[in-house]
Amino acid sequence: MKSESELVSNRRARHEYEILETVEAGIVLLGTEIKSLRNHGGSLQDAYVIIDKGEAYLKQASIAPYKFGNVFNHEERRDRKLLLHFYEITKLKKSIEQKGLTIIPLAMYLKKGIVKVKLGVAKGKKRHDKRHAIKEREEKRSIARILKQQG
Repeated sequence: MKSESELVSNRRARHEYEILETVEAGIVLLGTEIKSLRNHGGSLQDAYVIIDKGEAYLKQASIAPYKFGNVFNHEERRDRKLLLHFYEITKLKKSIEQKGLTIIPLAMYLKKGIVKVKLGVAKGKKRHDKRHAIKEREEKRSIARILKQQG
């Protein structure tokens, strides 16, 4: 059996940002949030991470209200605390103090029954960088297609 299963991913992040480094973090969730995530009811589209008073928080991550949650349901876009070691937080804080760097969530997944968040220290891509990446991808595909036809 597979020990990791991805619940939510931020597919746009790799297009919009150049990922320099990744870190795995735990996250404080309510019961209805976990149930909703298991039903794939989440989005990391506009989410980002801030560090405030020595603690890391995930902001603007959307976890849809649980269908059967009634009065115990959670707020959809609340701030969620990330569980990281002190040295990891200080390392992340130093890296985002550099000009143009930010921390974005790349994915949420289950690891041994516990929800983890994969964070990426990222630098925003310019429009011409995005076009260049698309051009390279197309060239690789066409080369692979030609090799497949010949082989």
